[in-house]
Amino acid sequence: MKPFKSFLSQELEAFISYRQGLGYSGERIRSPLRTFDRYIRRQPNSSIVWETHFYLKFRNEIKLEPSSINTILYAVRCFFEYLRRNHSHLKNPLKDLPCLPQRAFIPFVFSSEQVEQLLNATCRRIRQKHQFFIKDLSEYTVILLLARCGLRINEPLRLKMRDYRPYERTIYIEKTKFKKDRLIPIPKSVAEAIDNYLSARATINDKSINPFLFIGRKQKRLTQYRIRRIFHETVSDIGINTTRQIIGDTVFGKATPHCLRHSFAINTLRLAIARKQSPQNVLPVLATYLGHVEYRHTMKYLKVVDAKSRMSLFDFAGTQREYP
Repeated sequence: MKPFKSFLSQELEAFISYRQGLGYSGERIRSPLRTFDRYIRRQPNSSIVWETHFYLKFRNEIKLEPSSINTILYAVRCFFEYLRRNHSHLKNPLKDLPCLPQRAFIPFVFSSEQVEQLLNATCRRIRQKHQFFIKDLSEYTVILLLARCGLRINEPLRLKMRDYRPYERTIYIEKTKFKKDRLIPIPKSVAEAIDNYLSARATINDKSINPFLFIGRKQKRLTQYRIRRIFHETVSDIGINTTRQIIGDTVFGKATPHCLRHSFAINTLRLAIARKQSPQNVLPVLATYLGHVEYRHTMKYLKVVDAKSRMSLFDFAGTQREYP
């Protein structure tokens, strides 16, 4: 964990400790505050941080998306509000600083057919040689969980052996993004894949007794880096070559592992509607399954009806840009 180095370093650490005492994650706000910390270290006059115009300059010089800039300014605003409460003579220089208008974000959506192609291509990458087989099978099973259960990428990687319950066909996900635990059922095919992986893993001499469910090289814990690399290579293998594009005030995202979560939500709702089920009845269940505290978080995943409508929207936006 990198420490803060500006003249406000002690106050920044105290603020993070204060938030952790309230039950918030310290890491989520540390990253934007570190950007602020680096910026003020470069300023010749430290007293300027108490002036509002300084943050107009700061905002203009951050080379990030408006949503990321707003996240940084929100963290800094909360920090100065904390200082103001502790020192009543201080003012919050960001109190009246408006947020930047944010671009709409449309993620890449995999169709059901593309999900099948992705999983089949990932399966074909499993090497049969002894030194690679368990690692490759482990990586495939993680991507299977992302696609079939809509998990966040870190959730299967944090699973312990005890978190998988084969007789119930459930997995227990502890301390998610919203600090919420959940026990979810998994499809029979996914449970069978995990059982096959565990049977294969049992054949190796696991002297380390690794407690994590999915292991990588030298029987160590799998990393996000490895899963992202396999994902992008496999996406390229099946002919999906997307790039992030900004068209007008809309950002069309490229294919990422998190898109499997978006696609799971969209395709699940689409299939439920095809079975004549009410969306109002499906959404609460889907939100609980995905680990969302509020339904509005799930609604963010449902910006398009399916992969086809997402592509149509992308084509239409591109046409409008080309022919104003």
